[in-house]
Amino acid sequence: MTEEIIIAGFGGQGVLSMGKILAYSGIMQDQEVSWMPSYGPEMRGGTANVTVIISDDRISSPILTEYDTAIILNQQSMDKFEPMVKPGGLLLYDPNGITRHPERKDIRIYKIEANKEAANLGLRKIFNMIVLGGFLKVKPIVELENVIKGLKKSLPERYHHMIPDNEKAITRGLEIVEEIQAV
Repeated sequence: MTEEIIIAGFGGQGVLSMGKILAYSGIMQDQEVSWMPSYGPEMRGGTANVTVIISDDRISSPILTEYDTAIILNQQSMDKFEPMVKPGGLLLYDPNGITRHPERKDIRIYKIEANKEAANLGLRKIFNMIVLGGFLKVKPIVELENVIKGLKKSLPERYHHMIPDNEKAITRGLEIVEEIQAV
């Protein structure tokens, strides 16, 4: 199994940390992992993306031009990365701020209203964990117990008190992700 993922959105949405948690989760399962972040100099508010590869085999290169999965959190990322999803691949997106929804007919499309749900829960800082939960419902490439270990590994210790809220957010994401289009 090899899963090549792009996670893209605005800086400050937790894009890079979501990728890091996925990468650590893969490591906890003794898989080969690549985590390659990319962000503009403005960070918060600018665009950010991260490529994560999780594989049973050695990873030859972290640089990709096509992805098995795209997790999209803003319109600029939709415009850039929707065409780069492999036919038969997966696109998961939060519709908040999206003006042009996915148009491809040869990929699986899922929607998750994570921003809205994070506001309802009063937990805006863990929006990205709701998205991660939705992704893991659709593609359970890492086990939940390893995601929690990955959270503990990637979060600074001063934020460990938020791990129960993060777990709650992941669980909520598992519940609210919805299929828009099957292939």
